[in-house]
Amino acid sequence: MAMRMLCRIAALSFALTPGLALAQAGDAAAGEKLYQARCGSCHSLDANRIGPAHRGVFGRAAASAPGYAYSPALKASGIIWTQQTLDQWLQGPQKMAKGAKMFFTVANPAERAAIIAYLKAQSGK
Repeated sequence: MAMRMLCRIAALSFALTPGLALAQAGDAAAGEKLYQARCGSCHSLDANRIGPAHRGVFGRAAASAPGYAYSPALKASGIIWTQQTLDQWLQGPQKMAKGAKMFFTVANPAERAAIIAYLKAQSGK
């Protein structure tokens, strides 16, 4: 009985951890909030800022958004933005394209999943 109660408490605390709850759903609505909070100071869906615009990023070749001055490293990377490559990128851009302009990472897998779900929804995919 006590063990069952401990398991329920552990499961509840696991489910209530903000990032972990997002990972289960890949929730685009939560991803929008995370995108604004984590990415919005440099990126926008529709305008190039410090970083390039993100609308339509899913399925697009890296360094191909019009009007943005990409690093030579990203231009030469050959990356196509998919669920997997975006997840890798958000874990460490410099690991994928050493010399890229971006250094920011999203360590929490659930937050990455939600941001990616949002970007996918905004790409019409």
